Amino acid sequence: MQNNYRQITRNGLWDSNIVFSQKLALCPLLAVTGTATNGLGMGLATLVVLVASSTVVSALRSMITPEVRIPVFVLLIATIVTLVDMNMSAWLHDLHKILGLFVPLIVTNCAILGRAESFAFKNPVLPSLVDGLMMGIGFTLSLIALGIVREIIGTGGLFANASLLLGSHFSFLEMTVIPDYKGFLIMSLPPGGFLALGFMLAGKRIIDNRITKTRTASTDKSTDNNTVIDGSSIAA
Repeated sequence: MQNNYRQITRNGLWDSNIVFSQKLALCPLLAVTGTATNGLGMGLATLVVLVASSTVVSALRSMITPEVRIPVFVLLIATIVTLVDMNMSAWLHDLHKILGLFVPLIVTNCAILGRAESFAFKNPVLPSLVDGLMMGIGFTLSLIALGIVREIIGTGGLFANASLLLGSHFSFLEMTVIPDYKGFLIMSLPPGGFLALGFMLAGKRIIDNRITKTRTASTDKSTDNNTVIDGSSIAA
């Protein structure tokens, strides 16, 4: 079971990352990551929905017939998103105004429906909860990473207005990375999101290729060593 949870964690954070591996939820990703603060807010909202929906679907899976599972999944996700949207409007109103329509549109996020269908509907509650948590953390980190790249290159700052949007407790995040920076406007606009995402996807592909080559080389070396040992045993 420990190995299963380790694999679930690895899938959520890297191997099956919603953004960099599955290429899902790109619309809100590109729209709200002009700053790392917006990416953090959107990521946390999606994280809550992923954890809650995966847990509820798994808990009710014995009561949901396969024929009506998709409408039921959408209804459950829509209910959870509505609750998140109302709470954000009440407690994080400034951030809610900036994220705008993209919070209700979490309902249509293919990644959330996909995890409900491919994992939560087929597994017990605890693994489903962990899967939703790891997928949500991976998505949140992706939004923050893209927001950091765009914000630093675009404005020279980092986590702008975090204290206003997320509360005074997040004021420590605000910083100026490049003093007296003139800015690079395109990175704060949608084309900058496409550019940054493209380079980050390419970077992940390079890292994955290097990991694969390293594993292949280690496997080949282990096989050669076993062959030598077997040959020595036969000769003896």
